[in-house]
Amino acid sequence: MIKLYGGARSRASIVQWYLEELGLPYEFVLLNMAAGEHCQAPYTDINPFGKVPGLTDGDLRLFESGAILLYLAECYGEMKTATLAERAIANQWILFANATLGPGIFVEASRDQELPRLMSGLEPIFARQEFVMGDRFTVADAAVGSMLNYFPMLLKLDLSTYTATTAYMQRIMTRPAFIKAILNRD
Repeated sequence: MIKLYGGARSRASIVQWYLEELGLPYEFVLLNMAAGEHCQAPYTDINPFGKVPGLTDGDLRLFESGAILLYLAECYGEMKTATLAERAIANQWILFANATLGPGIFVEASRDQELPRLMSGLEPIFARQEFVMGDRFTVADAAVGSMLNYFPMLLKLDLSTYTATTAYMQRIMTRPAFIKAILNRD
């Protein structure tokens, strides 16, 4: 049984969204972050740094949302039968979401410079295709789509000038798994 560990409002919701998209059975273990459960054993046996999310699947223990998404995609999802090139492109987008897009927008010191640069790069992609990697939802959408939708939710950013990207964000927000894991999260 897959167990996903996280806080009520944490990056665990990204992984939960993808688990829901895959239709996999899993148990969500809600850690009391205020009480510091994420910084204590037994959770620190999964992530010694005390950050969430964490995931166990049998004997496997993983932390970092991007690593967890990649594992799930390769073991249970669309990357299971993908070519090396398709896996590399999915990896690229997950790393982009976590290492470039998120920090570029969430870090206030770089936001004014990075927001137009990053959004202008995404805009033509979503103008020509429905999802990050083409015409179907993939693990890359869980990574990039969650990050994009967090910006207006958490930072109250107005992204309306990026019409193709905001249309993509709206498509993502209507997915039942997104609604369950992210919009209806306590």
